[in-house]
Amino acid sequence: MRRCCAGELPDAFVNSRAEWLQWQWGMRFLRECSPARTANNIRQCMAMADFSRSTLQAVRAETGIEYDCLTRGIMHFYTDQQDFESSQAGAKLMTSLGCPRNSIDASEVVRLEPALAGIRDKIVGGDFTPSDESGDSRAFTVGLADKAADKGVDFRFNTSATRLLTTGAGASAKITGVEVINSNGQHEVLSADAFVVTMGSFATPFLKPLGINLMIYPAKGYSATYPVKNPDAAPYISLIDAGYKLVFSRLGNRLRVGGTAELNGYGRELNTVRCEALTRRARELFPDACDYDQPNFWTGLRPMTPSNVPYIGKTKFGNLFLNTGHGTLGWTMGCGSGRAIADIVSGRKPEVNFAFTGMGK
Repeated sequence: MRRCCAGELPDAFVNSRAEWLQWQWGMRFLRECSPARTANNIRQCMAMADFSRSTLQAVRAETGIEYDCLTRGIMHFYTDQQDFESSQAGAKLMTSLGCPRNSIDASEVVRLEPALAGIRDKIVGGDFTPSDESGDSRAFTVGLADKAADKGVDFRFNTSATRLLTTGAGASAKITGVEVINSNGQHEVLSADAFVVTMGSFATPFLKPLGINLMIYPAKGYSATYPVKNPDAAPYISLIDAGYKLVFSRLGNRLRVGGTAELNGYGRELNTVRCEALTRRARELFPDACDYDQPNFWTGLRPMTPSNVPYIGKTKFGNLFLNTGHGTLGWTMGCGSGRAIADIVSGRKPEVNFAFTGMGK
């Protein structure tokens, strides 16, 4: 898992569109950048992240799921003195909230991660959180789905939800079913006692017809994954390159680098300039580590809220719930928010100090 401060976008690129949601989102994002709101948002994200980490550790111990987990911590490193000095306030706040994010000098950065020795003269400092972890979220999710299927969960893959069907009004309003197009291309209505919307960036247009207006906008992020050819030259600690706002994670015999944020609608097409920028920076930092001629590029739409705090909890419909808007922290908060929404659906109070959504109250 990795951490990202609320009110922070990774290498953001905004293409202004004639789109009211984008303008609304941008104005609210600016409001969330005030010191008081940022501190509160960090508290919210940290509480859920810590709850999620303990939940993930429990699931890992119980199931034995393999997902290239590394428990060597996560480190930010800085190549700009002003950036490093500006980071100190955030590091102190996180430490005061129980997260040991320790500021370290350049020598300690390289001692902890020798793969950065090639740019030692450019590093001015860093901060290191030894309790954090990293791993392959896709491998974990696939493994967890397999375990759930063994317990009787019925997954409907290649199925598109088109709309929710409702009955009643006011306090008695509820969802009666979800209309889908199944894997055979046929329309079907699925019924259930409770419904949880976990559609990421697409939750906003999906729920708008029901009068549920979520402030979520897609931020297209990029990742590149390279085969590691020299294990000693590739990093083991998960790294955040603060100047470029890129994350480097070792996943077994692969190195993944991810970052950037395009606020440009719902398209997922690859921009070759951004792909080449990921490879160029990875090669600069770790020139002998990987086969950079064999990249696997990918894009995804991060469901960003202006505060970076997700929507988790109830809606105005008695049997409809939200677990969406996790932004860059979906992997970080995944297990905890899943456990929390399961408690809420079951009528229990989650064991985490978090401002859960209650839109019907």
